[in-house]
Amino acid sequence: MVVKVYGPDAAAPKRVLECLIEKGVEFRTVTIDHFKGEHKAPEYLKLQPSDFHVMVRRSGFFLLLRSKHVQIRMVLQQADAQSRAIISYYAEKYKRQGTDLLGKTIEERGLVEQWLEVEAQNFHPPIFDLVLKIVFGPELPPAAQRERDKLCKVLDIYEEMLSKSKYLAGDFVSLADLSHLPFTQYLVGKMGKEYLIRDRKHVSAWWDDISSRPSWKKVLELWPGQY
Repeated sequence: MVVKVYGPDAAAPKRVLECLIEKGVEFRTVTIDHFKGEHKAPEYLKLQPSDFHVMVRRSGFFLLLRSKHVQIRMVLQQADAQSRAIISYYAEKYKRQGTDLLGKTIEERGLVEQWLEVEAQNFHPPIFDLVLKIVFGPELPPAAQRERDKLCKVLDIYEEMLSKSKYLAGDFVSLADLSHLPFTQYLVGKMGKEYLIRDRKHVSAWWDDISSRPSWKKVLELWPGQY
């Protein structure tokens, strides 16, 4: 079965594409331009009448976003959370092919899940807010500074952990590492804040490693987004 990934050329769907490429799963992307109201098309509303993103296993997983600006933060957060469930599903379903992204032992699997949660609950909130303030809207200096400070504290913890192992869950690349790619790419790209990564020796080496993977380069070719 060919997996169809519906969604805007944004960060959360890229997390899914990265996983599918690493696992060697055949897929097709269908870009939805929500600014043009394409998410309102009848064929997409049949998939999800409530007009939110939804997982449909029979035909693949679908990420749909509202176009109304008052809804964008809530819906983007929901899509982001769902994308982690999607990559966990596919990493497990195709665990015998492609890159092992879950670990070989129960202990390694536990560490992967732990770091996925750290990424979702600690790393993602401040970087997500920075993206909204800088990439999708005018930067508000006091608010942006608060989010930078929060992100710096998280990166300091990453620096310590990565001084002990090559990757977050150990010496093997996993979903926990790759889940950081979509939003960190904004940080080192259009946001012009690469110094937050480069000022930390081990974080910098880790980022160079995961962002240079052929799978991520392929994702950026398919959906370059606003990087």
